[in-house]
Amino acid sequence: MNATEQLTKDLSATRKTWLLTGAAGFIGSNLLETLLRANQSVVGLDNFFAGFQHNLDDVRKNVGEGLWENFVMVKADITDLDSCQRACAGVDYVLHQAAVGSVPRSIAHPILTHQSNVDGFLNILSAAKDARVKRFVYASSSSVYGDHPALPKVEHTVGNSLSPYAVSKKINELYADVFAKCYGFESIGLRYFNVFGPRQDPNGAYAAVIPKWISAMLKNEPVYINGDGETSRDFCFVANVVQANLLAATTQSSSALNEVYNIAAAKRTTLNQLFESLRDRLTPKFPHLKGLRPVYRDFQKGDVRHSHADISKARELLGYRPTHDVDAGLTAALDWYVEHAEKSHAPAPVSR
Repeated sequence: MNATEQLTKDLSATRKTWLLTGAAGFIGSNLLETLLRANQSVVGLDNFFAGFQHNLDDVRKNVGEGLWENFVMVKADITDLDSCQRACAGVDYVLHQAAVGSVPRSIAHPILTHQSNVDGFLNILSAAKDARVKRFVYASSSSVYGDHPALPKVEHTVGNSLSPYAVSKKINELYADVFAKCYGFESIGLRYFNVFGPRQDPNGAYAAVIPKWISAMLKNEPVYINGDGETSRDFCFVANVVQANLLAATTQSSSALNEVYNIAAAKRTTLNQLFESLRDRLTPKFPHLKGLRPVYRDFQKGDVRHSHADISKARELLGYRPTHDVDAGLTAALDWYVEHAEKSHAPAPVSR
């Protein structure tokens, strides 16, 4: 039994009520499925800007109608304080995943990013505090490390921000810390490193690299790499993120509270290596990919050159034990990516 399975088993013994923002999104829907399988009650809050009904439909199919009855979906925006306050009523734990993601999107739309990621964050944080929620767990990002060159990335050492998205996530951490000092409100921030896995949208201008590349390969479209391909990332399978959220919400260790943690697999993969791995995995079923080469173009503004997490703090204080490295994650997710690569879903609008 791995760490996530043990957590799910332990949760099943006592039903609690969880507020899950961004429930219709990629990470949110994976958290939702795990919580429902653990017989928990879940309130979902999502404006469907970056989330999809088909993610919720997939969860419903996977868990069955009996467990699905433990879920209530609220279509609302975290920028609306009243909606946040209503959603937090009677809740034990908040898992805050809702955000306007993507560094390029934040550069193109900084005000939209700030409204959701800063104003919205403060709304849900304040509402949770007022509702006396037991624990507030929120998604931060490896982007907060900015231009600091040291590898691996350690939580207490950050550099200058390189994008509005990074600024928004840094502000989240500052607000959570201040709420701990001013109100004694317990929170834990999780700095995600390049999460991937099932239900990750392959469509749209701001799609993540793994689903976007797989979709391009299968459609015989160019695969673009920004820069020389030696940019590296610490790709983290979504099951590791689910585990970290459950650990953070339920930890009984006072020393683990009001901290931020790197959540990753602690392994660097260059974009060139990732391209070759995906191509080689897909070629047996799609022979047209044999010998495929990427198209290199200019570096992208706001991109961090290298990303590699030190996860020792999360191991020590949360008991975090990644169940999947990048290779195991790709093996687990590849069939899903292939199945969904050809499916088209309308991209989210850039304004509300």
